[in-house]
Amino acid sequence: MNDTAADRQVWTDFGRFHLDRRSNPPEPKQIDWGFYGDGPGDEVLGDLASRRVLDIGSGTGRYAVHLARAYGAVIDAVDGSPTQHQRALARYGEHDEPGVRFVLADILDHLRQEEDPYDVVYAMHSLGFIDPHQLLPALAPRVRPGGRLVFSVLHTNRDGLGPSTTVSPRDEGVRLANEGMLTTPMWVLTPALWEDLLVESGFLVKNIDLLPSPKDDDPVVCQLITAHRRQQTVPRARVASRARSANPPVAQAALGVCVIVVDAEGRVLLGLHRSGVWECPGGKVHPGESIEETAVRELREETSLSARAEDVEVIALLLDEVGGTNRATAVVVVTVHEGAPVAAEPELVSRWEWAKTDALPGPLFIPSAQALRAWRPELPVDHPLVHVYRITSATA
Repeated sequence: MNDTAADRQVWTDFGRFHLDRRSNPPEPKQIDWGFYGDGPGDEVLGDLASRRVLDIGSGTGRYAVHLARAYGAVIDAVDGSPTQHQRALARYGEHDEPGVRFVLADILDHLRQEEDPYDVVYAMHSLGFIDPHQLLPALAPRVRPGGRLVFSVLHTNRDGLGPSTTVSPRDEGVRLANEGMLTTPMWVLTPALWEDLLVESGFLVKNIDLLPSPKDDDPVVCQLITAHRRQQTVPRARVASRARSANPPVAQAALGVCVIVVDAEGRVLLGLHRSGVWECPGGKVHPGESIEETAVRELREETSLSARAEDVEVIALLLDEVGGTNRATAVVVVTVHEGAPVAAEPELVSRWEWAKTDALPGPLFIPSAQALRAWRPELPVDHPLVHVYRITSATA
């Protein structure tokens, strides 16, 4: 999968291990994006009938065969491990499954040689073993405009270690049943980093869902990322007039809310994210919501604190750019609230703490750092440049 000799050897050893034991996983009823058989399934891939599909890191080929049989997809099942490829041929035959072509190739080599675009590309866990700086730019031109890219990657490992905040690999284990572990580099990145990388390569992200283990004592969490290739724009001839619309323009920025929660002692509430950064509560504005309503909802969902929309004070709007996408963040301050903060979403934030403004923990999540400086410009907080539009002045 990753085009290094060491990584190819790991997956060759993995396939040899299972070939020697003649072990085969069962035929799937639907795609398992996590590791536990629950959560979203085939539906996230959209309409597959007669669609041209690429399976990256197909392994035994069982999911490619399932999608071809169930939906009539035409699939290239590509794997760079000769032993994994051998397992697929031993199980299904080279030409015995209509609609499936088993390809033994490094994925980057395959993309360089392939000319016809794919309608859908998917990968279950395999994409995290490939350098995204190499794969995503090579993949984008081979996906038709508007075509889908769906993949799952590791978010938190079995030791409870969350994703990296830099685009660099780290060693992770590949389990050999109950007989040990192989070690190979893996890119375990935050959702924000994956979104930035995808946008830079010409994709637009629709959803990033976290899929935690259903077992209370298992910290493993996966990310399921759904994106599509950005539509190509076609120059249009100028016209003298055009039909007008009474509808408001479509927003061209992602709108979020950062909630600065202040207690009676003047401390602010910060949460330790699984990625290792500290952040304020907040999130994206849902359709039909006001900024104040979003702040109340996010505060309740993330910390269990209760607040009223009329007690939410909007103090500033921050504008910056991430990966070619405009980002707008409304900064709000909440000083009236009820309850005690708890980690209501422990798969994301492990704990919430009240911090003195002269002793803020670090590192801070960039939008949170920008928001805190918009609230209190004198705070010793560094962050990338951002346009700050002040709306009102909150009491510190």
